Amino acid sequence: MTQIKTEPQTIDIGIGGMTCASCVARVEKALNKVPGVTSATVNLATESARIAVADPELTDARLRRVIRDAGYEPRSMEAAEAADNNSSPWAGFAPVAWGLLLSAPLVLPMLGDLWGQHWMLPAWVQFALATPVQFILGARFYKAGWHALKALTGNMDLLVSLGTTAGWLLSVWLWLTSSGHHAPHLYFEGSAVVITLVLLGKWLEARAKRQTTEAIRALHALRPDKAHWIGEDGEVDVPVDEILTGDLIVVRPGERFPLDGDLVEGQTQVDESMLTGEPLPVSKAAGAQLTGGSINGDGRVLMRVTAVGHETVLSRIIRLVEDAQAAKAPIQRLVDKVAEIFVPVVLLVALLTLAAWLFMGASFETALIHAVAVLVIACPCALGLATPVAIMAGTGVAARHGILIKDAQALETAHRVQTVAFDKTGTLTVGQPRLTQHVAAPGQDGTTTLRWAASVQSGSEHPLARAVTAAAKDQGLTVPEASEVSAVPGRGVQAMVEGRTLLLGSLRWLQQEGMDTALWADEVQALQAQGATLSALAERTPEGVQGLLLMAFGDEPKAGAAEALTALRARGLKLVMISGDNQAAAEAMARRLGLRPEDGEVLADVLPGDKAAQVQKLREGGRIVAMVGDGVNDAPALAAADVGLAMGNGTDVAMHAAGITLMRGDVALVGAALDISARTVAKIRQNLFWAFAYNVAGIPLAALGYLNPVIAGGAMALSSVSVMSNALLLKRWKPRD
Repeated sequence: MTQIKTEPQTIDIGIGGMTCASCVARVEKALNKVPGVTSATVNLATESARIAVADPELTDARLRRVIRDAGYEPRSMEAAEAADNNSSPWAGFAPVAWGLLLSAPLVLPMLGDLWGQHWMLPAWVQFALATPVQFILGARFYKAGWHALKALTGNMDLLVSLGTTAGWLLSVWLWLTSSGHHAPHLYFEGSAVVITLVLLGKWLEARAKRQTTEAIRALHALRPDKAHWIGEDGEVDVPVDEILTGDLIVVRPGERFPLDGDLVEGQTQVDESMLTGEPLPVSKAAGAQLTGGSINGDGRVLMRVTAVGHETVLSRIIRLVEDAQAAKAPIQRLVDKVAEIFVPVVLLVALLTLAAWLFMGASFETALIHAVAVLVIACPCALGLATPVAIMAGTGVAARHGILIKDAQALETAHRVQTVAFDKTGTLTVGQPRLTQHVAAPGQDGTTTLRWAASVQSGSEHPLARAVTAAAKDQGLTVPEASEVSAVPGRGVQAMVEGRTLLLGSLRWLQQEGMDTALWADEVQALQAQGATLSALAERTPEGVQGLLLMAFGDEPKAGAAEALTALRARGLKLVMISGDNQAAAEAMARRLGLRPEDGEVLADVLPGDKAAQVQKLREGGRIVAMVGDGVNDAPALAAADVGLAMGNGTDVAMHAAGITLMRGDVALVGAALDISARTVAKIRQNLFWAFAYNVAGIPLAALGYLNPVIAGGAMALSSVSVMSNALLLKRWKPRD
């Protein structure tokens, strides 16, 4: 019996209640223990888990139960997204407001001490104000901390609940054991303010996080809900989800195209900036491809749907961005390992702090306050947010400018690239042959002979034939009708035009037919040295085959390609063009692009199957290599490189093999992709530095008695917010002009 091997299934689940990197580690550990789970990645910034499941019988409900047993709230991704989309800027602020309202009377009298005034509230008033904050507003910390204890792990909530409870209990003890003649100093304000500040920090985090997910929400908003469907009864508005492949739909001026399709009737200008980042509208006529989400200009058009649902370009883009934001960068894995042991170490340090102060003769009150300060300031919130928020902001802003980063590893690696290898055709060049030069035979008129050539080729779909007809059209020539057209496979075509028997094809075939190519000897030699493909037009006469027109075909460099390569070289990068063309042709195009064949920047005569091997050679010596390509034959090379960049005008195969897709097919975006990688990694390093520095500096200061719990709580909240704010600076990034 043959066993069918099933591909791993990916399940996304939202998770509520996570507060720090330790929470992430705990949920991941719980999910990875489930039989049938191949991998589980949890993202604190998106509050979600991406689980790869090999067992088809493992249900979504089972995984949700595991998350709940770990002490967290499983949520549907749709519900989480809807909550983010519909929430106002002040959503979730109510607990913070209550905390501020109840804590303010506890803190304000302390200001009187600055002027020698003692305005301390009676103990029972302090108790009445602090207790609701401690046990009602702070209930979330107790609940999550209890789940952590049951799992024999620790998290931020456990540290906060232990620290603030210790301060509250100490205050109650001092109040109850004090004599009536002496009012002791109580610490109700410390526990209340710490909880309030942590709640404020979490609210600011949530508000900032909504900004990091704007890219995804903006992409979802591009999809219209309705489409004008052409049915048996004429034009009817139906939900987009009911549209099938092959249906005809009308798109009115100013509307977004609801799905992908081909333009059947009408012409218009289309704004595709949401896909490509290119602000200029693109002209579309019958037969042109239309992409869902782009904006129709001033023409009413009829389109035939070619892709629906998850098959549309927009859906694939959304998936790519979501995958990138859910992915975990290699550097984050190290952070997670540190965070896993961080909380137990902090608990030990707090106990040692308590013991050390008691040993040195301090009162239990003083020793406990210092231990509480250690617990509060050591919360690893910023540590868990440092990497994911930067990745979310970086991939989001890149997507807005036409750079789709598929995975976090490509994002982290791209800035270290030392060598960039380019495919030639379709990547550095337009990828469509053009008539670059035509030379009429002596005594012949170039315009007339070009008209005849276009006539002979008018019915052919061959790329060179299209180049001839396009050249005639560009010159505004009237092309006569050809008759008795007959193709000679692999050689050319023969036809009657205006009473003349004309032959158009390769020089070798025409030579065999009796044409003398000596009349173009110099031109043929020069053009072949440039790597041009040559064809000729000739007339069959009673005297023999007479040459009329020599035509040279060649690809053209993409607009701005040479400037983009110069900019990359200025960054200190080694550039290489890999081509299947002969050496002369490849070098000729390379020089037009500003490359230097003499410096080894051209690899010619490379078979499609050998491109990956060439990339591997470039990687020798530990060099980091990026490969840029567009075709099916580039996919192995893209996968073999450290970073693969696929042109968005290329094939789906190439886009799947690459870690980064350049939607506009613009070579300048290669430099932009490397730049956003460098900026994002810099933000990650800055965030991790400050997160680690905060804890490394804060814990000793708290242990030595230089920080009280209130200041520690404020610093902890500030650290998380500062990490989020620093990452959001990436939203200002724009590709260099």
